[in-house]
Amino acid sequence: MPVDRGTDPAAWAGELYADPDAAAVTQVTGGLPSSSLSAPGVVADMLDSLVLEPGHRVWDIGTGQGWTAALAAWRAGAGLVVSTEIDEGLAAFARGRLAAAGIDAVVLVANGTCGVAPGGPFDRVHVTYAVETLPFEWIEAVRPGGRIVYPWGRLGHVALTVAADGRSATGWVQGLGQFMADRSGPVPASADFDGYAGVRGTGSPGTERIVERDLAPLGDDWDLRFAVRVAVPDAVVITGRDEDGTSAWVHDGCSSWAALSARGDGTAVLHQGGPRCVGDEILTAWSDWEARGRPTPYDYGITVTRFDQWVWLGNPDGVRWPVGGLSPARR
Repeated sequence: MPVDRGTDPAAWAGELYADPDAAAVTQVTGGLPSSSLSAPGVVADMLDSLVLEPGHRVWDIGTGQGWTAALAAWRAGAGLVVSTEIDEGLAAFARGRLAAAGIDAVVLVANGTCGVAPGGPFDRVHVTYAVETLPFEWIEAVRPGGRIVYPWGRLGHVALTVAADGRSATGWVQGLGQFMADRSGPVPASADFDGYAGVRGTGSPGTERIVERDLAPLGDDWDLRFAVRVAVPDAVVITGRDEDGTSAWVHDGCSSWAALSARGDGTAVLHQGGPRCVGDEILTAWSDWEARGRPTPYDYGITVTRFDQWVWLGNPDGVRWPVGGLSPARR
């Protein structure tokens, strides 16, 4: 239900600040959310991961309402934060709010994914929207030893430290969090049943078999969901529960799909179609995660070079997966 700050400021504040683990939508475009205030708990976690100190020069990418730019400027100091925002209206709004609060931070209209803000080199880069692959220009904009904190894909945020030679950055996953995607990138595959139905179409499944698994962890276990996201990054997993148990629907946003339908006895029927057996890919990733001792998201990290990007488990030289499931030569 819409709330008007002008007529009901208490209800407006209650909606905006009701839950430290919930985001608040602040802009709707074409009937869909296009900007938000991130969950306060996640913002605090990300800024803590940034290890921001007084005197650091900061590039805040994705200004939105100006909240994280304000927090960064409060910590780093006046005149040390440059924030870029692709949306002219949001940038103007943020400038006004920052000025009204007496905060000295620069807000520029720019696509942070495709260019570098003036004022570098920076000590810290803080990103407020999700990217699958990190633009190497962000690493080039940071001093050796500096940090980049960004939301990675659909789930989780990462803190990278730039190497002494400036040719790479590596670091650990810091926590879970779902962010709006980069506006200038490809449209993310729809993570609802309509998205699945669009890929599924009306064709007959290519394979059908019984799966000896209770699918509840696919909906409830975020450690498992993160591991699946690492191993099969383009797979969208939707779950639902009824009297027979948890069922799952999977698609790759393009042409392959799978449906795992609970049978009421702790097993499921797997139907899948398309050029890939994406249901089997999910189940294989699940089994591999169990075989590795059920690692948590905090056991994973990411390394980025000019040409390669990969997720690793345990240490940068351990088992790895190309970011996005793409060939490392892609970037």
